[in-house]
Amino acid sequence: MLIKKAADIPSSEITSKSAYLDRRKFILGASAAGAALAVGVAVRELSSPAQAVAANKLSFSKSPFSTSEKQTPFKDITSYNNYYEFGTDKYSPAGASQSLKTRPWTVKVEGEVKKPKVLDVGAILKLAPLEERIYRLRCVEGWSMVIPWVGFPLSAFINHCEPTAKAKYVELTTLYDLKQMPGQRSSVLQWPYVEGLRMDEAMHPLAILAVGLYGETLPNQDGAPLRLVVPWKYGFKSVKAIVKARFTEKQPLNTWNLSAPNEYGFYSNVNPQVDHPRWSQAKERRIGEFFKRDTLMFNGYGDQVARLYSGMDLRKNF
Repeated sequence: MLIKKAADIPSSEITSKSAYLDRRKFILGASAAGAALAVGVAVRELSSPAQAVAANKLSFSKSPFSTSEKQTPFKDITSYNNYYEFGTDKYSPAGASQSLKTRPWTVKVEGEVKKPKVLDVGAILKLAPLEERIYRLRCVEGWSMVIPWVGFPLSAFINHCEPTAKAKYVELTTLYDLKQMPGQRSSVLQWPYVEGLRMDEAMHPLAILAVGLYGETLPNQDGAPLRLVVPWKYGFKSVKAIVKARFTEKQPLNTWNLSAPNEYGFYSNVNPQVDHPRWSQAKERRIGEFFKRDTLMFNGYGDQVARLYSGMDLRKNF
């Protein structure tokens, strides 16, 4: 099992957060030329936006929506990632994504809106106060984490986009750049990566755009500079490195549903009662734990979101 492999990695083989931060501070404190001579490969590994992470601690408030469960360690969140644009295994993205340039960065807004526009990520970050949201993340493969995201409600972004009355869905798209995202050269998926939400899902207060974790700017491998987090859905719904938001009247065709429609539906709510065609979804293993635990309906957020699906057949609409 992949999850067992992750748990078996000796802590001595993973750089600690403190050492990681100390190394970045050293690099940032030196001149560009001096740093290049002193640390060589390390400079390439820690180039933008890692410099921004060290230089810009995020200012945020604590959110009442957060879970009180034990948080997954920083080293695990940033070293065990699903990000096919940088490799199909869990360990490649941490290294392969470091060359991604997240500044300048813009998001194109189009479709059923009053006026199409292009928004700079700096302006997007000013749309609402940042909050720390400690959310459970459940991946369809059976592993889970508890992550202290920093972000703001997706609804604030949507309101700023001014969708028309015809907008029933919002479609979000990842950057497509073969040079910066080498995994896109493979045919494992149809690129660019696309995800979507029904408008009432997107406007729900639990849905956020994340820009950081553990109080710092979001690392590249976790979706910098802007990613979706929808805690009651499987992790693949949380599209990363967002460059476009398109508002539509018809349900968009999301990437995994296009690639494997019998395995991945449009809604993809966490549902232990509906098995994946190749494995059960009834149990999950939290990263860092040996024993499995029961998977919670809607990932434990049922009291908040179940009403969104009243009257729907969640076996058919999976």
